Parts: sequence; C-alpha cells; structure tokens
Amino acid sequence: MLQELRPTVSGPVGGPLPRRMEWPAASVLGRIPTDARTEILQLGSYREYASEETVLREGDETDFVVVLLTGWAKVTAATENGGFALLAIRHGGDLIGELAGLDSEPRLATVTSVGAVLAKVIRADVFVAFLRRHPDAHQVVSSTIGAKLRSATRRRVEFGGCSVAVRVARVILELERAYGGAAPDGGRSVGVSLTQPELAALVGAAEPTVHKVLRDLRRRGVLATGYRMVEIQDIEALRAAAAANP
Repeated sequence: MLQELRPTVSGPVGGPLPRRMEWPAASVLGRIPTDARTEILQLGSYREYASEETVLREGDETDFVVVLLTGWAKVTAATENGGFALLAIRHGGDLIGELAGLDSEPRLATVTSVGAVLAKVIRADVFVAFLRRHPDAHQVVSSTIGAKLRSATRRRVEFGGCSVAVRVARVILELERAYGGAAPDGGRSVGVSLTQPELAALVGAAEPTVHKVLRDLRRRGVLATGYRMVEIQDIEALRAAAAANP
C-alpha cells in the first residue's frame, strides 16, 4: 500500500511573500509573465522543508504541485539493484511535481530538499485552473516538461555511448549553465551543493571511477573540488573534455 505524503502548512494561505525574491531567468518563475507570476504566488500555502526532507515520494498518488521559492532539491529514482539514480537538481523558481499534477498518475521520482527550502504547495485542480487562465504560463510549463523529457532522453543516449570522463564534464557544464555563477578567484562555481557520491549518481557511474576523473581534472587545473563544492577553473578545457569522442 502506498504511503501518501501530504504537505503540512507552515504559513498563511496566499498572502504576500515573506521577503523580496528574485529567480533565474531560465526558471519557471523567471519566464512566466509578471501577472501570472503574481497570481501563482498567491495560490496555495507556504511550506518549509528541513534539509533532507521528502517533498515528493516516488510512487505516491498525491494531488499537488510545488513551486520552489528558495533553496535546492534533488530528484532521485530507485534502481533495480536497490540503489538510487540522481536524475536532476531543482532550485528556487523551479516547478516540481507538475507532470503528476496534470495527468493524475503516480509520482515518477522522489524529490528531497538539499538544505532548507521554502516553497508554495498548490492543489493540482487549482494549478490546472491557473494554467487555463494564463495560456502564456501554460506554454512555459509545457516547454519545461518537454525540456526535462529531452534532457532525460539525451542523458540516457549519451550515457550509453560516452566515457565516464565525458559524462562528468557534460554534467558539470550542464549544472554551471543552469545554476552557476562567478567564483571569488575568477573561476565559475556550479552553484549546486553536491557530494561526490551524488555527482556519481547524477553521472550514472561508480564512485571510484568518478573520483578518478575528478582527480585528473584537478591535476590538469580544469576543476577545483572540496566538500560539496565544484569550481571550474578552465571552462574551455572542460568544454573540450565534454566534446571528446567516446
């Protein structure tokens, strides 16, 4: 029997945001028109998640979508051997759970907070009604769902034919494009707090193999790594590594 995860309200229904917030231009909140963004932020209830708290659980049949306002979340799925695959990273401005919210099917993956997260939890029927009122926002949500499916398909194809070194370079570049920013020493931070085991899961390779690749990239001055930190020191060299033949 499926264990249902029901969100608990930790703030007022609707109402103004607790503080001024800005979101990346590529995120859902960054892309939808101002009037639609204002309205969606008035819907649902505020919910705070502690670090490593389950936001959505794979297999659950729940009827809500989640708008991340601040913080990070990781998307994982169970594997046949009892482990997990890290499918994606989401952050403030992103929408999660929208596919199940639209088709009422069981959740395809588990979403877990990485650090503290503030979100809006919106009932699926309220979310669908919002999309009907705002065709431009509906188009943005549809395009993000399509982008997620393309990314998953591309990763499956690439991972079947590319070396681990190429996959590591491509995943780090993908994270930098989506979430990165300038680092204090002039490099580029990937902007995501990931452990090396989580990076290995995202790459789809054994941890020792990914450790070896990272060690080589550090030796060549392409990357600097630390606890939950990856910094790109030579982005052109990393792009060359990502473009290398399998």
